[in-house]
Amino acid sequence: MKLQSYCGIIFFCYFIVIGLASQNDDDHTDSSIYKKKKKPNPSIPLEEDHINMELECTHLQHKPCSSLPYPCISCQKMNDSCIYGNQTIATCNANVHCQGETSFGKNLTCRYCYQTEFWEYKCMKKTCISDASPPSYYKTNCTVNRDVLCLGRRQFLKKLRCNWTGGHRWSTALILSVTLGGFGVDRFYLGHWQEGIGKLFSFGGLGVWTLIDVLLISIRYLGPADGSLYL
Repeated sequence: MKLQSYCGIIFFCYFIVIGLASQNDDDHTDSSIYKKKKKPNPSIPLEEDHINMELECTHLQHKPCSSLPYPCISCQKMNDSCIYGNQTIATCNANVHCQGETSFGKNLTCRYCYQTEFWEYKCMKKTCISDASPPSYYKTNCTVNRDVLCLGRRQFLKKLRCNWTGGHRWSTALILSVTLGGFGVDRFYLGHWQEGIGKLFSFGGLGVWTLIDVLLISIRYLGPADGSLYL
């Protein structure tokens, strides 16, 4: 009877913590959606971008003008009638004080920014619930790197593969590991049932195993048993 009561208390606490964590995540999601619906002031981003550009380019004033990256330079005369993949020359001007001629030519590979290689741009990564075969994709905003010259807009939409997740939340796993990790609840939540039973009957390895799992989950080294990603 004592063992049954003991197990009942553990699982009762487990479901309470999961419910609280899920409620917090839902509240955070709702607030983020609400913020997205607000109409932003268009003048504020422009002022912030201008200030950031000035601060970013100020410490490059001692460098040759021809070595400055974007947005410290502006290249107006780009030949958009060139042959794709061929080398051409773009006429550029420095936007800040620098060493040497402020007007210069830079080598340019004839291609639009959305045609650059994957290591030449950065995208806003998203995680979506999908284990479909073939895998699904989502559209996101990408920005080409500062040292890359290309035709067209430097920001573009890109279709990326959807990361597979089974719905496990990293915040929930970490909360369970800190609060009920000594009973193996974090391992049960992630699907590691054998290790969870081992932690339950060894009281978290007398505390050592519990501390190790808290560390592994906090750095995302320990994830769901099915190999999926955290939400």
